[in-house]
Amino acid sequence: MTADDALDAGGLAAPSTVPTGLPTVSVIICAYTEDRFGDITAAVNSIKAQNPPANEIILVIDYNNTLLGRAQKAFPDVTVVANENSRGLSGARNTGVERSTGEIVTFLDDDARAAPGWLAELTAPYADPNVIGAGGTVAADWLTGRPRWFPPEFDWVVGCSYVGLPTTVSEIRNPIGAAMSFRRKFFPLVGGFTDGIGRVGSTPLGCEETEFYIRLRRTLPGTSVLHIPQAVVYHKVPGARARWAYFRQRCYAEGISKAVVTDLVGATSALEAERAYVRHVLPRGVAHGLRQRAGWPRAAAVIAGVAITGAGYARGLVALRTGGLTAPSARPSGSVPTSPRQ
Repeated sequence: MTADDALDAGGLAAPSTVPTGLPTVSVIICAYTEDRFGDITAAVNSIKAQNPPANEIILVIDYNNTLLGRAQKAFPDVTVVANENSRGLSGARNTGVERSTGEIVTFLDDDARAAPGWLAELTAPYADPNVIGAGGTVAADWLTGRPRWFPPEFDWVVGCSYVGLPTTVSEIRNPIGAAMSFRRKFFPLVGGFTDGIGRVGSTPLGCEETEFYIRLRRTLPGTSVLHIPQAVVYHKVPGARARWAYFRQRCYAEGISKAVVTDLVGATSALEAERAYVRHVLPRGVAHGLRQRAGWPRAAAVIAGVAITGAGYARGLVALRTGGLTAPSARPSGSVPTSPRQ
């Protein structure tokens, strides 16, 4: 079944003609704090510098009227809108997609900047009609330097690509949220990002893109989501995120988030990539670290990270079963998130 066959099966009208030339592209950036205004400017400028350029840039401000007004003045050639859905990254992303017009919707974090050619590399695979999503490399930009103890296998802690991801164009379950994309026409069919999973402000929860892409693949069987290593963005990692306290907090939150996703889509889909990562990638990381004295702290951090994430996952499952944590309802296929103004 092709992607367009699946769209027809869902009762939505398919295009009468096959589009020619390059697809139109919308780039969405979500922001919530004025503290990152310099980063937001760098992110916007990195998109303006892409060749070929994006058809539109949409900056979604998450419940911060001061930042909204400042951004509207600073970026007159950018569509700057307020989040019209629930507070948080999921709601802001849904707002951005609802306001977009491009055939391909791409996302860039507000503290990341796209390398030259990122957009062209990321969208090139969409020439294949069965490709419904794609993401690239999110390279860590350590502002205070990478700590010697921080294992590259755990760069996902700071929202970046990590050792264990494919090094060539490959199918994956889901891209990293800091730089991902999908075909916009399937957004109404899938239902958008689920509220209550992703980050709200600085609270380090996540996995909303994992749950979204699982639903996307289930709704459109036989289609592909690709990892494009040569599509590169640079993601800032401030000193506060290079500390052991953040590492511990983020690993624990990841475990809880994975428990929520498991409750929504089942353990097989939610943990498929993680099982392979724990069985194959992490043991190699520990062994590599133990072979040299300077690597012992990294090996210890890998072991601790697995234990802390596992503890968060167990705590999340217990809380879900005892009523201490309520999983959000996954957006049903065929639904479209609506804003309060509609």
